[in-house]
Amino acid sequence: MTVHTLFVCTSCSAVLSHEEADERAEGNQLLLKLLEVQKNNYADSTLNIEPVGCLWSCVKKYSCAVSFVCPQKYTYHFVDLTQDSIPDLFQFSQLYQESKDGYVLPPKLPGTLRSHLLVRIPPTPEEIVAKAL
Repeated sequence: MTVHTLFVCTSCSAVLSHEEADERAEGNQLLLKLLEVQKNNYADSTLNIEPVGCLWSCVKKYSCAVSFVCPQKYTYHFVDLTQDSIPDLFQFSQLYQESKDGYVLPPKLPGTLRSHLLVRIPPTPEEIVAKAL
């Protein structure tokens, strides 16, 4: 089974510095709400939601960053999210998981995510993966 992971930066904050970031950070609050919504509404979801200490988006003053990652698929990095983005994140997750290579056409990006996509990274070529093994 292919593992689709949503990494959520827990230190992202528009008001707290990286050094001050704690459970109050907006990124951490987004993570907690994503996990709650998944448990209550998407219990059958195969999306693996994982916290990550920092995605370095704050270097450019972006807050609440997440990355969708899956082997041999495009990686999507969204920034400046709020809890209002949660339904769109789950809708995008479905499109991402259904896509063979992870590519989601720009017009199909759900509502709020269109203006919050920072970067889409192509999948690692299979020959590079094979050499690494």
